Amino acid sequence: MGIELVIFIAAILFGIFMYWRESNGNGAYRFLNKMVNSKELQMKANNPKGFVYKQSLLPRIIFVVSLVLIAALIIEFLTPIAVFSSYNGISAFASFAVGTLLGTYIASFVIKSSEVIEEQSESLEDKFDDVVEKGKDFLEDLKNKDNKAVEEAKKEIENEPKTIMNEKSARERLKDKGLM
Repeated sequence: MGIELVIFIAAILFGIFMYWRESNGNGAYRFLNKMVNSKELQMKANNPKGFVYKQSLLPRIIFVVSLVLIAALIIEFLTPIAVFSSYNGISAFASFAVGTLLGTYIASFVIKSSEVIEEQSESLEDKFDDVVEKGKDFLEDLKNKDNKAVEEAKKEIENEPKTIMNEKSARERLKDKGLM
């Protein structure tokens, strides 16, 4: 089980490397496209599609599995390692294929997210500056509202008639009514 985990992690790294290489240039895919397709069906010069780069799931699976199968056949016939005649060999083959496929999707996610971050970085800075300015304005408004409320309360107290001071207390009113 331990060797399968090592193979799986190595396959993920291989998939990331393969996707990254194809994102920088697709010369091998373009060459194969020229060899297989007629002039009308060949891909355009500005098309960045590769074997795994910008491919959908099914062509990507077919390429990865066929690449791993060819590598396994080469290992089977050139070395004493028996890939297809034991459970461990088939399990390692499957682990490598799935790990490579997973690695291509991890690399795709990382590359796309870095592109989005680069595109949005300037607008994010502007949005952050706007949020900071709005926060400062909000704090100023809070300070001014508190000051205004205190000033209005002082004005109301000053403008109220002094009848509160001249009124009799509750005890005196009860005495006047004869209840105390």
